[in-house]
Amino acid sequence: MAMLDRSFSLSPSPFSSSPASLRIPSDLPISKMGDACCSTQLIDGDGVFNVSGLDNFMKTVQLAECGLSYAVVAIMGPQSSGKSTLLNHLFRTNFREMDAFRGRSQTTKGIWLARCVDIEPCTIVMDLEGSDGRERGEDDTAFEKQSALFALAVSDIVLINMWCHDIGREQAANKPLLKTVFQVMMRLFSPRKTTLLFVIRDKTRTPLENLEPILREDIQKIWDSVPKPQAHKETPLSEFFNVEVVALSSYEEKEEQFKEQVASLRQRFFHSIAPGGLAGDRRGVVPASGFSFSSQQIWKVIKENKDLDLPAHKVMVATVRCEEIANEKYASFCADEDWCQLEEAVQTGIVPGFGKKLSTLLDKALSGYDMEAIYFDDGVKTAKRKQLESKLLQLVHPVYQSMLGHIRSKVLDESKAALTKSLEGGEGFAVAARDCAQSYMSAFDEGCKDATIQQANWDSSKVRDKLRRDIDAHISSVRAAKLSELTTYYEAQLNKALVEPVEALLDAASDDTWPAIRRLLQRETKSAVSGLSSALTAFDIDQVTMEKMLAKLEDYARSVVESKAKEESGRILIRMKDRFSTLFSRDSDSMPRVWTGKEDIRAITKTARSASLKLLSVMAAVRLDESNDKIENTLSLALVDSGKTAGTSKSIQSADPLASSSWEEVPPEKTLITPVQCKSLWRQFNSETDYTVTQAIAAQEANKRNNNWLPPPWTIAVILVLGFNEFMTLLRNPLYLGFIFVAYLLGKALWVQLDIAGEFRNGALPGILSLSTKFLPTVMNLLKKLADQGHIPAAPETRRNPELDSRSFRNGINNDSTSDAASSNITSSESGAEYTSPMKQE
Repeated sequence: MAMLDRSFSLSPSPFSSSPASLRIPSDLPISKMGDACCSTQLIDGDGVFNVSGLDNFMKTVQLAECGLSYAVVAIMGPQSSGKSTLLNHLFRTNFREMDAFRGRSQTTKGIWLARCVDIEPCTIVMDLEGSDGRERGEDDTAFEKQSALFALAVSDIVLINMWCHDIGREQAANKPLLKTVFQVMMRLFSPRKTTLLFVIRDKTRTPLENLEPILREDIQKIWDSVPKPQAHKETPLSEFFNVEVVALSSYEEKEEQFKEQVASLRQRFFHSIAPGGLAGDRRGVVPASGFSFSSQQIWKVIKENKDLDLPAHKVMVATVRCEEIANEKYASFCADEDWCQLEEAVQTGIVPGFGKKLSTLLDKALSGYDMEAIYFDDGVKTAKRKQLESKLLQLVHPVYQSMLGHIRSKVLDESKAALTKSLEGGEGFAVAARDCAQSYMSAFDEGCKDATIQQANWDSSKVRDKLRRDIDAHISSVRAAKLSELTTYYEAQLNKALVEPVEALLDAASDDTWPAIRRLLQRETKSAVSGLSSALTAFDIDQVTMEKMLAKLEDYARSVVESKAKEESGRILIRMKDRFSTLFSRDSDSMPRVWTGKEDIRAITKTARSASLKLLSVMAAVRLDESNDKIENTLSLALVDSGKTAGTSKSIQSADPLASSSWEEVPPEKTLITPVQCKSLWRQFNSETDYTVTQAIAAQEANKRNNNWLPPPWTIAVILVLGFNEFMTLLRNPLYLGFIFVAYLLGKALWVQLDIAGEFRNGALPGILSLSTKFLPTVMNLLKKLADQGHIPAAPETRRNPELDSRSFRNGINNDSTSDAASSNITSSESGAEYTSPMKQE
């Protein structure tokens, strides 16, 4: 077997030289390039392994001395895709490049090996024969598969060279080849974490961010579709491979930009086996000294393997071309103006005839595919048509769902408005709700029928069920609101009918208070329950629910009464004092009492306190049930009648009936005021009303003292008998009468000026002390006025001194007449003085 050496070294080489022309990198002298890269054919075009050539290569580059510090890089890709050119610029090798002026043909045959120049650690690169070549033909693809598998098994980094416009294709993108290689590699080799670096050549305007996900998805799909042995059933792609993607500009059209990008990519191969490098996580590395033997054994295993056949070329072509047609039709559909307008219209609302319009567009796309793919393999054609149809339906499904959503929203809104209108028109709730639900569910079915797509058998039941739930939920919410309004209305009626009457009845506090409250409660509850029951018949609710609502209304009525009773019990002390004050301070005609001395204060006090005690007994418990209790008797015995038994024998000891926290025969929940609280309230009530009684008694005694200023009758009789002689003396000497009259006037003037009656109202001693200080100044003032009157000449009647009149009025003239009038209104009786109205005297 002839081995070819493509080194352009001028010195003798251990390998035979190739006569083909080469493109030499500009940054390395031609005289040194052969020595630097040592390019060698590792496997020839017939699959023969060059053992001696590999050994010489290892000796030349001193690979055996590297240990584990070396890396292997391989490149694969379609024939004439620029693999050798890329390697020469990237690694400064001298692989043979195709001469474009001589036409496109196979340049590299077999697998060539070279060392990368000026890259650490030691890196060797393999240039593989291009796949899909004309020279080997349609059916001779075994070497392509074997060389690709060999590269994946040996290399740490595999460059997959592909044209940008081949992304998405099957054969040109090496998909079938990778699929077979993956399958066989898992069966023949353990995972060694190879890095797949996809190099996209002649990058177009499509951003790399859009191309990279497609490549990664394709690789993942290939991996998922490959049958795996049991040991690797659940092994992820990342266990075998790292996937990287780079893009390069066109070498022919943008050479400078291409060189800059290649220089940038070259930097990634420095220290590639270090952590974080391109091959930083590789596994199962063979020491450099055993690389030759290991490579020979791997190639031997690959050559002897019989499971490397790929599908027939015809099937491959059909697969690629049908997929291209399908992608073209899919792209054409996405760009179709009618589809774009339809999609945009659906975003804003309902589109009439949506199903028919969309079905026409889908049929147009599928028919176009059928016309162009008619001559390709039926199995592939049918499979790709199904994929196209699936993708198209997947594309339009969200729009279809939006359409159903608009129909559902419109029907729901219309059903809400219709229900409201029916209820406002006076229609019964149950009838209106049933008719509304049936009518608008039918309207939704009609809308779904209009939106149905012929090519899809999509089920709208979920949206229909959701609409039904929404309508039912709205009906339930309206029903709940209406029932709440009814309940609130009748509760308000009960509240208005019970609160004030109950308050008035409790304030009256008689034996008929609680029976009257029970009658009131029964009457008003019956009226409210009857009204609510009649109103509920329009809602078509079950009997159990109706009974619960009516029972709840009855409970509410009782709670209103109980709450009012509890509220009033909190003001019981104020109520008791008001009642006592009313009965004690006013007579039976509701006129204010005047304590003249005839009133029986003890009896009045007892009556008023008994009435207050009655109020306390009424407010002590809630008596809405017709049951008897002994609260009033207990309170009367313990609080009113206890004074009568105070004088009984001390040896008789009885228990305090109020020394308890509950009443007999009264449940705790019905108790408003406990016995202990009643006792405390009564004690406080007595202490606060004692002052009123004391004031009344003091007023009565003061009135008696004021009206009994004359001596007793027997004293007058004694004076008349013993003073008979003096009386006769006065009759015989009239002059004495003048002196007595003058003395009377002076005494009357002093009485008025000193206000003796007023001074003695506060007591004898205070009156004497006050008069002793005022007596002398008053006498001197009177004498002075008399002296002044003697010096003033008599004046006509019409010119009287106003000041003198005023003084005379103030000094007792009018006061005297008033005092006489007041004295005439006082009569004497056995019980004391009695006040008589001046009007009656007249």
